[in-house]
Amino acid sequence: MSGPTVPEDGTSGTPPTGHGPEDGASGTPHPHHGPEELCAPARLLYTDALQRGGVTAAEADRVPCLTRLGLLRPDPHDPGRRLPVPAAAALTELLAPLTRDIHARVAASAALVEALAPLAPLTGSSDDPAMTVIQGKPAIQAAVAEAGKAARKRILTLHPGSKRPDVMLEQARQSAIEPLRRGVSMRHLYQHSARYNMNLKQYVDRLPQGDLQIRTMEQTAERMFVFDRSAYISISPERDVALCVTHPALVRYLAHVYDVLWAGATPFGEPLRTSSPDAPVTAVQHSIARLLAAGHVDDDIARRMGISVRTCRSHIARLTQTLGATSRTHLGALLIGSGIVEAHRRD
Repeated sequence: MSGPTVPEDGTSGTPPTGHGPEDGASGTPHPHHGPEELCAPARLLYTDALQRGGVTAAEADRVPCLTRLGLLRPDPHDPGRRLPVPAAAALTELLAPLTRDIHARVAASAALVEALAPLAPLTGSSDDPAMTVIQGKPAIQAAVAEAGKAARKRILTLHPGSKRPDVMLEQARQSAIEPLRRGVSMRHLYQHSARYNMNLKQYVDRLPQGDLQIRTMEQTAERMFVFDRSAYISISPERDVALCVTHPALVRYLAHVYDVLWAGATPFGEPLRTSSPDAPVTAVQHSIARLLAAGHVDDDIARRMGISVRTCRSHIARLTQTLGATSRTHLGALLIGSGIVEAHRRD
């Protein structure tokens, strides 16, 4: 899979060509570098823009990579001025299309495995299969636990939804203690809705911090664990069938997929960012609003967000009240008209 691409306007799309000396407006030629890199003059100007609260359009034109990477945007009140965009916000925007592509590819892979796995017994098994289907939750939990005990470098986990029972989290805590003590790097990815789960907060508080990192994101793929030499992916809706991957190239690929998702996620201890600092909605409501505007129904939104349909509808009711909408159609129009949701964006 290729890395994120950056178009001329700083949003996602077709990658631009590399920057050459002719890219600068006037004065000192702009240094040549790749489309996903920042030159030294750009870093200096961006630092200056943060300190001054903005730079002139002429200054921005001399280092076009800042605009291409979404780190500068036009001032809506002054055409001749450019405002700095927080690096985290720009990174989230650039990674969004790649994240959606990853979700689609993982879902397609799971569908293929679910369709073809039942045929495996008909063809027999090899002595050293690169992929093995594991049936039953006890067998899956045992295999994951053994892989965790053998891990020496990394344990990467991906958890959709927000409901994690006390018993499950206590088992996870017990399994995490020893790897953390021996210096294994451990990262957990949850959905944003898990932030409101008191069980998860207690789980975090009771673990040695060391190399443990936790982030949350709006949507995730199915449950996944990536270790040093193996990975486990849930491939059934009931999560009672998993695929064990041991092929080195596939394990590296899944670790790369995880890193991309991780880069676009928000650290557990940081507040969630909405569309703008003065947005009249919460981060979760903003995510639901974007899915509503894209035409998704309540059940689908709830599944994607990892929340119940009832909770989803409660958030939609608050959106309706906040914006004064009289119907779902009216709400969609108001979400776009207010700027909470971009009209062109579709998931």
